[in-house]
Amino acid sequence: MTSEPGVLIVLEGADGAGLSTQTAVLAEHLRSKGEAVISTKEPTSSHIGNLIRSALKHGWKPSPRALQLLFAADRAHHLENEIEPALRANKIVVSDRYILSSLAFGSIENDLAFLKQINSKFRKPDLTFIIDTPPRICLERINRTRENIELFEERGRLEQVREKYLSLRGYFKNTFIVDGDREKEKISKDIQEVLRKHL
Repeated sequence: MTSEPGVLIVLEGADGAGLSTQTAVLAEHLRSKGEAVISTKEPTSSHIGNLIRSALKHGWKPSPRALQLLFAADRAHHLENEIEPALRANKIVVSDRYILSSLAFGSIENDLAFLKQINSKFRKPDLTFIIDTPPRICLERINRTRENIELFEERGRLEQVREKYLSLRGYFKNTFIVDGDREKEKISKDIQEVLRKHL
Protein backbone atom coordinates (compact mmCIF):
# COMPACT_ATOMS: atom_id res chain seq x y z
CA MET A 1 0.00 0.00 0.00
CA THR A 2 1.28 3.43 -0.85
CA SER A 3 0.03 6.83 0.21
CA GLU A 4 1.54 8.81 -2.69
CA PRO A 5 0.39 11.34 -3.71
CA GLY A 6 -2.04 11.33 -0.80
CA VAL A 7 -5.39 9.54 -0.62
CA LEU A 8 -8.76 10.84 0.58
CA ILE A 9 -10.93 8.11 2.10
CA VAL A 10 -14.44 9.04 3.24
CA LEU A 11 -16.89 7.20 5.48
CA GLU A 12 -20.55 8.07 5.02
CA GLY A 13 -23.89 7.00 6.46
CA ALA A 14 -26.84 8.03 8.58
CA ASP A 15 -26.41 9.28 12.15
CA GLY A 16 -25.82 6.28 14.39
CA ALA A 17 -24.45 4.16 11.53
CA GLY A 18 -21.08 3.73 13.23
CA LEU A 19 -18.99 6.24 11.27
CA SER A 20 -16.94 7.58 14.20
CA THR A 21 -16.02 4.07 15.33
CA GLN A 22 -15.05 2.88 11.86
CA THR A 23 -13.11 6.08 11.08
CA ALA A 24 -11.00 5.56 14.21
CA VAL A 25 -10.48 1.85 13.53
CA LEU A 26 -9.50 2.47 9.90
CA ALA A 27 -7.03 5.23 10.78
CA GLU A 28 -5.40 3.01 13.40
CA HIS A 29 -5.23 0.09 10.95
CA LEU A 30 -3.46 2.25 8.37
CA ARG A 31 -1.02 3.58 10.95
CA SER A 32 -0.22 0.00 11.96
CA LYS A 33 0.80 -0.56 8.32
CA GLY A 34 3.25 2.33 8.54
CA GLU A 35 1.10 4.90 6.74
CA ALA A 36 1.02 8.59 7.64
CA VAL A 37 -2.64 9.23 8.42
CA ILE A 38 -4.82 12.07 9.60
CA SER A 39 -8.34 11.41 10.84
CA THR A 40 -10.86 14.22 10.49
CA LYS A 41 -14.60 14.89 10.36
CA GLU A 42 -17.34 17.21 9.14
CA PRO A 43 -18.75 19.47 10.38
CA THR A 44 -15.34 20.63 11.58
CA SER A 45 -14.46 22.30 14.87
CA SER A 46 -14.05 25.66 13.09
CA HIS A 47 -16.30 28.65 13.79
CA ILE A 48 -18.42 27.63 10.79
CA GLY A 49 -18.63 24.05 12.02
CA ASN A 50 -19.72 25.25 15.45
CA LEU A 51 -22.50 27.31 13.86
CA ILE A 52 -23.68 24.17 12.02
CA ARG A 53 -23.58 22.04 15.17
CA SER A 54 -25.60 24.66 17.03
CA ALA A 55 -28.26 24.53 14.29
CA LEU A 56 -28.34 20.71 14.37
CA LYS A 57 -28.89 20.87 18.13
CA HIS A 58 -31.78 23.36 17.61
CA GLY A 59 -29.78 26.29 19.03
CA TRP A 60 -30.89 28.45 16.08
CA LYS A 61 -32.86 27.88 12.90
CA PRO A 62 -31.27 28.76 9.56
CA SER A 63 -33.25 28.09 6.40
CA PRO A 64 -32.50 24.71 4.75
CA ARG A 65 -30.60 26.50 1.97
CA ALA A 66 -28.58 28.64 4.41
CA LEU A 67 -27.64 25.52 6.39
CA GLN A 68 -26.33 23.79 3.28
CA LEU A 69 -24.33 26.87 2.28
CA LEU A 70 -22.75 26.74 5.75
CA PHE A 71 -21.85 23.07 5.20
CA ALA A 72 -20.23 24.02 1.88
CA ALA A 73 -18.31 26.88 3.51
CA ASP A 74 -17.12 24.57 6.28
CA ARG A 75 -15.98 22.05 3.66
CA ALA A 76 -14.06 24.71 1.72
CA HIS A 77 -12.30 25.72 4.95
CA HIS A 78 -11.66 22.06 5.83
CA LEU A 79 -10.09 21.35 2.45
CA GLU A 80 -7.93 24.43 2.42
CA ASN A 81 -6.63 24.16 5.96
CA GLU A 82 -6.50 20.44 6.68
CA ILE A 83 -7.22 18.00 3.86
CA GLU A 84 -5.24 19.49 0.96
CA PRO A 85 -2.06 20.19 3.03
CA ALA A 86 -2.14 16.58 4.30
CA LEU A 87 -2.58 15.19 0.78
CA ARG A 88 0.29 17.32 -0.51
CA ALA A 89 2.41 15.82 2.27
CA ASN A 90 1.54 12.34 0.89
CA LYS A 91 -0.67 11.44 3.83
CA ILE A 92 -3.85 9.38 3.86
CA VAL A 93 -6.82 11.41 5.04
CA VAL A 94 -9.72 9.48 6.60
CA SER A 95 -12.79 11.72 6.89
CA ASP A 96 -15.93 11.01 8.87
CA ARG A 97 -18.43 12.56 6.37
CA TYR A 98 -17.88 14.64 3.25
CA ILE A 99 -19.83 15.67 0.12
CA LEU A 100 -22.29 12.75 0.07
CA SER A 101 -23.52 13.77 3.52
CA SER A 102 -24.61 17.13 2.13
CA LEU A 103 -26.34 15.46 -0.82
CA ALA A 104 -28.07 12.75 1.23
CA PHE A 105 -29.17 14.83 4.22
CA GLY A 106 -29.54 18.14 2.42
CA SER A 107 -31.77 16.86 -0.40
CA ILE A 108 -34.56 16.09 2.07
CA GLU A 109 -35.34 19.83 2.10
CA ASN A 110 -33.31 21.19 -0.83
CA ASP A 111 -33.06 20.67 -4.55
CA LEU A 112 -30.38 18.05 -5.27
CA ALA A 113 -29.09 20.00 -8.29
CA PHE A 114 -28.44 23.02 -6.04
CA LEU A 115 -26.49 20.83 -3.57
CA LYS A 116 -24.43 19.27 -6.36
CA GLN A 117 -23.67 22.71 -7.74
CA ILE A 118 -22.38 24.23 -4.48
CA ASN A 119 -20.17 21.18 -3.91
CA SER A 120 -19.03 20.74 -7.52
CA LYS A 121 -15.62 22.41 -7.20
CA PHE A 122 -14.45 20.37 -4.23
CA ARG A 123 -11.96 17.53 -4.52
CA LYS A 124 -13.55 14.16 -5.20
CA PRO A 125 -12.78 11.40 -2.69
CA ASP A 126 -10.54 8.54 -3.81
CA LEU A 127 -12.54 5.94 -1.89
CA THR A 128 -15.96 6.22 -0.25
CA PHE A 129 -17.57 3.74 2.13
CA ILE A 130 -21.29 4.09 2.80
CA ILE A 131 -22.03 2.22 6.02
CA ASP A 132 -25.61 1.08 5.47
CA THR A 133 -27.20 0.59 8.88
CA PRO A 134 -30.99 0.15 9.33
CA PRO A 135 -32.62 3.25 10.84
CA ARG A 136 -33.99 1.19 13.74
CA ILE A 137 -30.44 0.22 14.75
CA CYS A 138 -29.22 3.81 14.26
CA LEU A 139 -31.92 5.13 16.59
CA GLU A 140 -31.14 2.52 19.25
CA ARG A 141 -27.48 3.61 19.19
CA ILE A 142 -28.35 7.33 19.25
CA ASN A 143 -30.70 6.87 22.20
CA ARG A 144 -28.03 4.95 24.12
CA THR A 145 -25.35 7.60 23.69
CA ARG A 146 -27.12 10.98 23.53
CA GLU A 147 -29.43 12.98 25.72
CA ASN A 148 -30.81 15.18 22.94
CA ILE A 149 -31.96 14.20 19.46
CA GLU A 150 -30.46 16.28 16.63
CA LEU A 151 -32.14 17.68 13.53
CA PHE A 152 -32.07 14.56 11.30
CA GLU A 153 -32.29 11.94 14.05
CA GLU A 154 -35.80 10.58 13.84
CA ARG A 155 -36.94 7.44 12.11
CA GLY A 156 -38.73 8.96 9.11
CA ARG A 157 -35.77 11.18 8.27
CA LEU A 158 -33.25 8.39 8.81
CA GLU A 159 -35.26 6.23 6.37
CA GLN A 160 -35.11 9.06 3.81
CA VAL A 161 -31.38 9.59 4.35
CA ARG A 162 -30.70 5.88 3.88
CA GLU A 163 -32.62 5.86 0.58
CA LYS A 164 -30.77 8.97 -0.60
CA TYR A 165 -27.37 7.44 0.17
CA LEU A 166 -28.22 4.26 -1.75
CA SER A 167 -29.41 6.31 -4.72
CA LEU A 168 -26.09 8.24 -4.70
CA ARG A 169 -23.82 5.18 -4.69
CA GLY A 170 -22.72 5.91 -8.26
CA TYR A 171 -22.02 9.63 -7.75
CA PHE A 172 -18.32 9.09 -7.05
CA LYS A 173 -16.09 6.38 -8.44
CA ASN A 174 -14.91 3.74 -5.98
CA THR A 175 -17.93 3.94 -3.69
CA PHE A 176 -18.69 0.82 -1.66
CA ILE A 177 -21.75 -0.09 0.38
CA VAL A 178 -20.88 -1.85 3.65
CA ASP A 179 -23.51 -3.65 5.75
CA GLY A 180 -23.51 -1.79 9.08
CA ASP A 181 -25.87 -4.15 10.90
CA ARG A 182 -23.07 -6.42 12.16
CA GLU A 183 -20.31 -6.55 14.75
CA LYS A 184 -17.91 -3.65 14.26
CA GLU A 185 -15.01 -6.08 13.66
CA LYS A 186 -16.76 -7.56 10.61
CA ILE A 187 -17.47 -4.11 9.21
CA SER A 188 -13.82 -3.12 9.71
CA LYS A 189 -12.64 -6.29 8.01
CA ASP A 190 -14.78 -5.57 4.93
CA ILE A 191 -13.43 -2.01 4.71
CA GLN A 192 -9.84 -3.21 5.05
CA GLU A 193 -10.36 -5.82 2.36
CA VAL A 194 -11.57 -3.17 -0.11
CA LEU A 195 -8.57 -1.00 0.79
CA ARG A 196 -6.17 -3.85 0.16
CA LYS A 197 -7.55 -4.23 -3.36
CA HIS A 198 -7.77 -0.55 -4.27
CA LEU A 199 -4.77 1.15 -2.68
